[in-house]
Amino acid sequence: MDTMAMMKSMDMGEMTMDMDAMQECMQSLNACAMAAAMCAGSDMMHGAEMATCCAMCSNMVEMAQATMHMMMRPAGMNMDVMSAMMTACMTMGKACAAECRAHGDMDEMCRYCAMACDDMVMKCEAMMASMTA
Repeated sequence: MDTMAMMKSMDMGEMTMDMDAMQECMQSLNACAMAAAMCAGSDMMHGAEMATCCAMCSNMVEMAQATMHMMMRPAGMNMDVMSAMMTACMTMGKACAAECRAHGDMDEMCRYCAMACDDMVMKCEAMMASMTA
């Protein structure tokens, strides 16, 4: 399925953005959600000492998926709402990456999750820079 073709065929209302940046952002959000889910699962194997990391990663999954799902409904996009959602997602990504980096030597999944969060933040910043109302 060509999601880019689908997105380009949808009415964006008055809002415009770089569709390539949007596609890259959505792919990065999806990769971040998957990495965070795997990290949370791995954290559970380590017990209570990884409870904070597990919770942060679980929250990251929800934020990344919700942000990506909002992007899949461009007709309902509102510049202020989308900007606030992406800012919240990036804030969560930075916090999750910092938490995972603290455990990177203990669990390989934490290293991967931190890298995925960093990439997602970078791609969201690029997409936000291309958004205009």
